[in-house]
Amino acid sequence: MRGRVTSRGESPASWGNIANIITVIRILLAPVFIWLLLADAAHDGWLRWVAAALFIVAILTDSVDGILARDRNLVTDAGKILDPIADKVLVGGALVALSILGEVWWWVTIVILVREVGITVFRFVVIRDMVIPAGILGKIKTWVQSIAIALALVPLDRLVGVGYLWLVWILLGAALVLTVVSGAEYLWQYARVVRARR
Repeated sequence: MRGRVTSRGESPASWGNIANIITVIRILLAPVFIWLLLADAAHDGWLRWVAAALFIVAILTDSVDGILARDRNLVTDAGKILDPIADKVLVGGALVALSILGEVWWWVTIVILVREVGITVFRFVVIRDMVIPAGILGKIKTWVQSIAIALALVPLDRLVGVGYLWLVWILLGAALVLTVVSGAEYLWQYARVVRARR
C-alpha cells in the first residue's frame, strides 16, 4: 500500500488508491444485483428495480474511477487490469442472469462471454511483458453493452410497449458486434507492440 492513495502528484501511486478501491467496490456490487435480479424471477417487482438501479450505479462508477485516476495521476497497472475485470463481471453476470430468465438469447451471452473471458485471460498471460489498456473501441463497446443491459434490466416494456424491446435488441446487437471487433482490435494492438519491440 505504499504510494499516494488520494492526493495528486508525480510520485508512484499505491495500488490501493481511491480509484482502485472504487473499482473493487464495483466488482463487489455485481453478486448483489445478480441475486436481486434472479430473486425477482422476472416478476418486474421492486427487487428488479433495485437490481437495475444497482447495476446503473455500479456502471457509472466506471467513469468516476477513471476520472480520479487520470486527474490525480493515480493510474496503476493494477487499475488497468482491475477496471476491465470489473466491467466484465458486471456485464457478464447481468447477461447470464438475463439469459437464465429467458430475456436474452444464450448464444448472444456465450459469444460475449467467450470474447470477454478470452481477452481477460490473454491479458494475464502477457502481463509480465506488457499491459495494454483498452482501446477506444473497447471503451465504446463497454458503454454500449452497459446501456443495452441497463435498458434490458429496467422493466419499461409494459409501459412503453414492444418498441422498447426492439430498442434493447438493437443495442444488444450493436454491443455484440463491437464486442467481437474490439477483441480483434486488442489482439492486433498486441501484435503491433510485439513487432515494434523486435
